[in-house]
Amino acid sequence: MTFQPSYFKADFFKVLSNPLRIQILDTLRVGEKSVNDIAQWIEVEASSVSQQLAILRRYNLVKARRQGNYIFYCIRDPAIFQVLDAALEVFNNHLVEVRDVLENLEHPNSEDHK
Repeated sequence: MTFQPSYFKADFFKVLSNPLRIQILDTLRVGEKSVNDIAQWIEVEASSVSQQLAILRRYNLVKARRQGNYIFYCIRDPAIFQVLDAALEVFNNHLVEVRDVLENLEHPNSEDHK
């Protein structure tokens, strides 16, 4: 079986398709955090965070470090933030287009149409 980058990308985007996982990754931008820290930051149950972190670990997006009774998580590859930032840029560009369409619907005789 050969390695297929397109399959990797498809699996990668499936992992990122969960909003809670994206929130967890964004929380880890500022550095290493425990499950409870993450749960408190994004205001969800620690058990939900743990489940999602297990998936992120399975796909090597985060790594864990045990210290006493606590496990701390951090990003394995900071390049993930470039992907998340690019997605946000696409989203923002889409919003600008939608806003322009709505403005043109509200004001069809505006300067843009002269």
